[in-house]
Amino acid sequence: MSKTAVVTGASSGIGEATARRLAAEGFQVVAAARRRDRLNLLAAEVPSIRPVTLDVTSDESVAELAASLERCDVLINNAGGAVGLEPVAEGLVDDWQRMYEVNVLGSLRMTRALLPKLVESGDGVLLMLTSVAGLVSYEGGGGYCAAKHAQTSMTETLRLELVGQPVRVVEVAPGMVRTEEFSLTRFRGDAARADKVYEGVPDPLTADDVADAIAWCVTRPAHVNVDRLVIRPRAQAAQHKVHRVS
Repeated sequence: MSKTAVVTGASSGIGEATARRLAAEGFQVVAAARRRDRLNLLAAEVPSIRPVTLDVTSDESVAELAASLERCDVLINNAGGAVGLEPVAEGLVDDWQRMYEVNVLGSLRMTRALLPKLVESGDGVLLMLTSVAGLVSYEGGGGYCAAKHAQTSMTETLRLELVGQPVRVVEVAPGMVRTEEFSLTRFRGDAARADKVYEGVPDPLTADDVADAIAWCVTRPAHVNVDRLVIRPRAQAAQHKVHRVS
C-alpha cells in the first residue's frame, strides 16, 4: 500500500512544490490549504494528489481533515509565513498573532491531530518547515523570528518526547528562498519592496530546491533521522551576509 503524506500550505510555494515532489516519489499526497481552487488545479495535474480544504488556525478544520484520513505516514507542517518588518517597539499585535496562529499553533494543531496516525504507521515522519529565522534573529524580524524560534523549540521538544516511538522528527530550515508570495505577503502586497529583497542575488533558492531537501529527509531509511537540515543559496553565508551583483 502506498504511503500517505499530508502537506499543509500546499496551494503555492514550497508547499505546492513539496506536494508535487512527494507524489513523484510515490506517495499518495493530501494537499491541504485554504485556497481550494488552486489545490484543484494541482490535483488535476497530478492524479496522486488529493485536494483538501484546510485552515490550520481552526480546530474544527484540522479535526475534519484528520477524520478523513485512513492513514498518515508523513506530515509536512509547511503552512506559515511572515507579515511586516516593523521593529519590536512598533510591532503590530494583529500581525504577531497571525504569525503565531499559523506557524506555531497551526503546527501544534496538525501535530496533535495526526500524531496517533504517524505512530500507528510504524514508520512516521513529522517534518517542520521552519527557517533560519528560527536559529538567528535579525532587525525587523521580531515577530517572525519569535514564531520560528518557537516552532524550532517545538520540534526539539517533540524529538525528546517521542524517543522510542516509531516517528522521526525532522526540521528543515531554509534561508533565502524566492517564491511567488512570501516577500509579497511580508510587504503587504508591495511588489517593488518584495523584489528588492532578491535584487542582485545570484540564484536564490527556489521552492523546488527546498522540496528536494524535504523529499530526501523523509525518504531516508527508518533508522535515519535528519534532526535539522539548514539549506541556503551559495550566495547567502548568513542572515546579514549576502553576495549581490550589480
